[in-house]
Amino acid sequence: MGSELRRGSVVVRLSLVVLTLLGLAAITRAWRPPAEFHAGQTPLRNLTARVEFKQPDDKATDEARDLARRLATAVYEHDPARVTQLKARVVNELSELASAESLDTVDPEIWASYALPPPAEGTPAPTPEQEQEQFAKLRTVLSEAGQLDAAQATLGEAFAPLERHGLMVRLPPEHEANQKQIQVRRVDSPGFDATVEISETLVENATRQLQRTFEQKLPSLDLAARVFNRIRTALPETLKLDPIATRAEQDRAEAEVVTQYKVFPVGSVLATGSKMLDEASLKLLDAERSAWLHARSSWESVLRFVAATALYGALFVVVAFVLRRHDRGVLSRLPRLVTLLATVLLTVAAMTLANSREWRAEAIPLLLLAMTAAVAYGRINALVMSAATTLIASVGLGLGTYDAVLLLGPASAAAIALDSVRTRSKLLIVGFVAAGVAAALALCVGQLAGLSLLDATQTAVRLALWSVIAASLMTCLLPLVERVFDVQTDLSLLELGDPAHPLLQELVRRAPGTYNHSITVASLAEAATESIGGRALLTRVGAYFHDIGKMLKPQYFVENQSRGDNRHQSLAPAMSTLVIIAHVKDGVDLARQHHLPERIIDFIQQHHGTTLVEYFYRQASSRKEADENAAAVDESAFRYPGPRPQTKEAAVLMIADAVESASRVLVEPTPARIESLVEELAHKRLVDGQFDECGLTLQEVSRVCDSLVKSLTAVYHGRVKYPEQEPSKGVSA
Repeated sequence: MGSELRRGSVVVRLSLVVLTLLGLAAITRAWRPPAEFHAGQTPLRNLTARVEFKQPDDKATDEARDLARRLATAVYEHDPARVTQLKARVVNELSELASAESLDTVDPEIWASYALPPPAEGTPAPTPEQEQEQFAKLRTVLSEAGQLDAAQATLGEAFAPLERHGLMVRLPPEHEANQKQIQVRRVDSPGFDATVEISETLVENATRQLQRTFEQKLPSLDLAARVFNRIRTALPETLKLDPIATRAEQDRAEAEVVTQYKVFPVGSVLATGSKMLDEASLKLLDAERSAWLHARSSWESVLRFVAATALYGALFVVVAFVLRRHDRGVLSRLPRLVTLLATVLLTVAAMTLANSREWRAEAIPLLLLAMTAAVAYGRINALVMSAATTLIASVGLGLGTYDAVLLLGPASAAAIALDSVRTRSKLLIVGFVAAGVAAALALCVGQLAGLSLLDATQTAVRLALWSVIAASLMTCLLPLVERVFDVQTDLSLLELGDPAHPLLQELVRRAPGTYNHSITVASLAEAATESIGGRALLTRVGAYFHDIGKMLKPQYFVENQSRGDNRHQSLAPAMSTLVIIAHVKDGVDLARQHHLPERIIDFIQQHHGTTLVEYFYRQASSRKEADENAAAVDESAFRYPGPRPQTKEAAVLMIADAVESASRVLVEPTPARIESLVEELAHKRLVDGQFDECGLTLQEVSRVCDSLVKSLTAVYHGRVKYPEQEPSKGVSA
């Protein structure tokens, strides 16, 4: 890991990793344990309350609210004018009776209203003489000093409650509120409401009270009976139900009702073992979990946060070791590291948002991560990253073993199946492969988890559907993935390696010899890369562009020189070396101007590594030996600036490039000489340390050499020698 650390700041990389770990811990809410149970799950034992808690009792709350509406006081409008008018009429009538000289001068209707009820049924009506006597008796009572005023005062006292709270015959049918009290609002005095007993407002009760008052307060029982008989049938109904105000009063009473709770002590059975959890049981478990989380101390939350973050960090370490083994560029290049960390962070966040044990939609982000990682980092790295992300999501979301298997299975299948993308249908094929694995896993896991065949089948269909959808999304997102992760699929490499590419066309025009050299090297390197299981197509396309820098000064390179035209003869060895070495930097500049991918630019930078330009170095050394006064020869000035090959593909291109150039000067390119040349050049670069940073093993170097020998032998295979033809007469040979 030393080279990675030397290339960038350790502090920056560690800070980014720590920030990502903290982000993952925040997304998964690592300080609090996730929910353990979900709908459709069947616990193996009874689930009991760990702490005392209470849960809203909807039924009791509804009953309390209904009771509050029924106990709310209804609002009635009261018009006391009718009672006041009746009182005034009775007072006037009594005054008229007291001032009348005889019965003949009294209005018959008034006298009839004050008539006594017959004592028994069938009793004959009084005679005129009897009526005269009754009238005289009544007039005498009323005519006595102060008696009329006393009667008027008694009437005022008796009618005062009626004027205050009103009268009604009975409760109306629409009265669905308090049956004992009502709220009375007088129309003549807005804002002055009174709560009264319903019994006081009923005409029947008010009539009896009037009778008792008259009998107690009026001067004679005869007068009391006659006044009561006059009023009994004339009492008006002054109360009218106000439905809008009553409904508002009921709504207010209902709103004041607090939520009713049911208390569950510690040890209460919340769900029965061996019975599938239903919605009611889940509500109880959620309420108990909330109370339990609230009862936990801050120290417990901190410990869990630290433990979860440490676990995430351990998984990151595992992924880092695998990446270091298979793709060092991810760790050595800060932008690629940032992209990787952001991808994991976004994937876990998406899985958290899509988390649903019923729909299993969290499989989509995980599948996208697996396919993206397979494209960007290779299948092995994709498998490890998918497994690590699944474990992180399992800890954060509280997924069980079966859930993790259901998620990781399709993701692993997608990563394994996605070896290369040479056709547009490849990703869809991968999606269908993942769908088949997902369906089979869901059915098997369903049996192990004790699910019904219907539930297991539904899960299988959903996971298969998500797999196909994820593959379809990946097909659309592939260009974006290539740009963001700076990778090239075989599909894009085939497009990039088109001979019609502007840079290749310019190379053909300016440096045809270099172009032919690049084509030959591409063929050699592709076969050699394939022999060690590398990306042969990537090596081939990289070889096409590895020497594009030579087009700026093509005549300084032997493959573009005519016989006898060697421009280095007039240059000092050091200057010639600078010209030769400059083609690497020129090639990088041209590649960036034409927006070539970084992977291709790496081939341009690394195909010579830090090798020595031997021809001119020996020339300089020879001149130094011949002239002792000449300046000392610094070997580092005759080496390419590098870097050394960072990938196996770049190392293969380095060997193929050197072998192809050297084989051109073989006088007799027999298989033995070709083999000796290849082994010599490969061994020289191996000893020079050019393969130290690319992970190329000795066994792989041997395979590369064997492949190059076979390819060059085929190029320089022997031909049958035909006898020279005699020239025709008159034509020179």
